[in-house]
Amino acid sequence: MEGTLRSLAQIGIVVVGALVAAAVGVALFVVLPDRVPSVGLVAVVLVIVTALVGLRIASSLAETVFPSYNVGEVEVTGPITADGGGMPLRPGGASADDLVEQIERADADGNAEALVVTLNTPGGQPVASDDIRRAVAEFDGPTVAHAKDICASGGYMIACGSDEFVSHEDSLVGSIGVIANQRKFADFADRYGVDLERFVGGEYKDTLDPMKPLSDDERAYFQNVIDSSYESFVDLVAESRDVDREFVADTEARIYHGRQAEANGLVDALGDRNAVEDRLAERAGLDEVSVKQFEPERGIGEKLSIGTQTVARAFGRGVAGVIADRDGSAVEFRFK
Repeated sequence: MEGTLRSLAQIGIVVVGALVAAAVGVALFVVLPDRVPSVGLVAVVLVIVTALVGLRIASSLAETVFPSYNVGEVEVTGPITADGGGMPLRPGGASADDLVEQIERADADGNAEALVVTLNTPGGQPVASDDIRRAVAEFDGPTVAHAKDICASGGYMIACGSDEFVSHEDSLVGSIGVIANQRKFADFADRYGVDLERFVGGEYKDTLDPMKPLSDDERAYFQNVIDSSYESFVDLVAESRDVDREFVADTEARIYHGRQAEANGLVDALGDRNAVEDRLAERAGLDEVSVKQFEPERGIGEKLSIGTQTVARAFGRGVAGVIADRDGSAVEFRFK
């Protein structure tokens, strides 16, 4: 009933706004120009344009006075990076900077009493994933994460920031682990007679140089770095999900089918979108749920440049969690 009354009020404001704007247009472009013998095509067009502008303004006013939503939503789709630049062979993805801004905007919006975080991601950069998780955890109201096709690694970390985690029964969930890749070209260089002069200060400074083979000592050193990141991830999951730490470690970064994940406690419940909204309604004490999706705020110029940026990143920047130096060394570092 409340939703119906709110919708009727919105429609009333929009209709009145459009009529007022149309009347202003008629007065400005038809009545006042006394030298015009008849209503011309230009005047009609100007009246219509004025009415449309009024309609837009009235719609915004109606949404402000009688908001049609009481729950905010953000979507985490694709590989997670700080700026959405994507990963090798998978350009574009979820921007942590944008998502944190969206969550904070939803938190500041007095109409969004709860938050749903929709997850469909294979994971991504550790710090970017944790930034989003922290923003979700700091939302002032009930939060429910919802796994769609896949919620792995960094995506699972984000879900750990929510009050409740609901997965579709056929989702792929888990992959609580860390991976780091680095391409090596030392054999290629030797085969084709490519020489490289190297000057290094610090024993391990050139460990990740792609033109230098790894020694056993260097391999052990970098494995310790990865192990430390992995231990932090396991601790976070164990604490957030209130599950035994040994169990989390024993998953060995496995992916679980939704029903398996629910059975072993990696998710709270199974359900579709309706189930998620029902849980939000119960947690927030709402009679009915109406959701508004919060999206990045972009100007016209930025919107037009998104396609160009995506193509450029595909060729030049598709690297997750790059640790790089001026000598060109780089390593891909991400949750997986």
